[in-house]
Amino acid sequence: MLAVIAVIISLVLLMYLGYKGWSIVLLAPVLAILAAGLTAIATGGDVHLLATYTETFMTNMAGYVKSYFPFFLLGAIFGKLMEITGSANSIANFTTKKLGPGKELWAIVLSCAVITYGGVSLFVAAFAIYPIGAAMFRRSNLPKRLLPPAIALGAFTFTMTAIPGTPQIQNTIPMQFFGTDAFAAPVLGIVATCIMLFGGMFWLSNRMKKAVKNGEGYGEHVENLAVVDESKLPSFGVAILPIVAVIAINFIMSKIVFAGQNPEWLETQYNTTMSAVMGTWSLIIALIVGILLCLFMNLRRVAEQGGVINVLKDGTQGSFLAVLNTASEVGYGNVIKSLAGYGIIAAGLMSLSDNPMVTGAISSSVLAGITGSASGGLSIALSSFADQLMAQADAMGISYEALHRITAVACGGLDTLPHNGAVITLLAITGLRHKDSYVNIGMCTVVIPSIACIAIIILATFGIC
Repeated sequence: MLAVIAVIISLVLLMYLGYKGWSIVLLAPVLAILAAGLTAIATGGDVHLLATYTETFMTNMAGYVKSYFPFFLLGAIFGKLMEITGSANSIANFTTKKLGPGKELWAIVLSCAVITYGGVSLFVAAFAIYPIGAAMFRRSNLPKRLLPPAIALGAFTFTMTAIPGTPQIQNTIPMQFFGTDAFAAPVLGIVATCIMLFGGMFWLSNRMKKAVKNGEGYGEHVENLAVVDESKLPSFGVAILPIVAVIAINFIMSKIVFAGQNPEWLETQYNTTMSAVMGTWSLIIALIVGILLCLFMNLRRVAEQGGVINVLKDGTQGSFLAVLNTASEVGYGNVIKSLAGYGIIAAGLMSLSDNPMVTGAISSSVLAGITGSASGGLSIALSSFADQLMAQADAMGISYEALHRITAVACGGLDTLPHNGAVITLLAITGLRHKDSYVNIGMCTVVIPSIACIAIIILATFGIC
């Protein structure tokens, strides 16, 4: 029990201090080592604090940077180009005009949803949509603090875990365990999608109406956003083309060009397979093409905003804090999952119910919350308990497709607690703090998705899939 308390103390401190604005890059290793030290005291075992830091924390942190830094770097550069060329403003103008005044929240949420459902990483979506959202909210004098939850609703919820066919990793992880596909349990997925989308929009719309009624505007914010002459904005077609290109090329490269290939040299020279690198390569190529398109279609505008070199420099610098925050969370999560207390918690979760849908949902969500990662928590839960869940499902006549959708939706519940890397990255991108926006982020990404998960468990109990 003391080993469990050690994990809980560390986690609570990480969430509380992160909420208060402490640097996660600093907090994560300190609190990971604290958890390891307290566990050693509680269990009487040996602990090597420096080895925990250098061999577990830093190794996993570095591994995350190695795998995902290209997305952060290219995504930040792409977002910066969309901003300084006026493309973001042009899209904001067009969307506001077509949807009409008062539909800014819908515009942001649906824009994020389209991009992430197209296969673009949620981190890239945050970089790309933020300047568009900032321009839209500033123009309509809407509270900026509601922009991060709008982005989170569109990128971190239903397109990540629920909507059938989404290519996001949280929807693909269960496939390898249950033998399902990305469209598993479509009815449950659509129901969960509707609850998350309309529930989140209902919440945010009411928050927005109340803020506007109280006279709250965009607010005074120190921003490094380019000011572009409205008369020199690119057309909507020119502005949207790079985003369309990123989605289309990502799809073409992953589904057509690289699909079915597995060259021998990848295994012999690099000890990997095409299936392991296909998603990364596809998105890297897509982002590079999107950057080049945006650049060459706006050369004059880029020159007026300081030139290509300054754009690349600003975008690159903007990516550093975002990737380090998230990577630090990954390092923290891997230290925690190596501790005795974590194993006790994981085993305890599986004893809560004989219903595999309930235990699968609880274990996926709680482990995602502890590690601060939806994909991490889901991977750990299914790696540990998939066989047991399937055996229980066979005995109760529950389909594996239902297990797929329920565990996927569940991992998108407690994952976005205050210490979550995506939340921290989003707040860093938007220049806001937890106390500005987290209550609304948490409602849209923790509370409502959890309600959606409960709803589809009830439906699956009646054989709906």
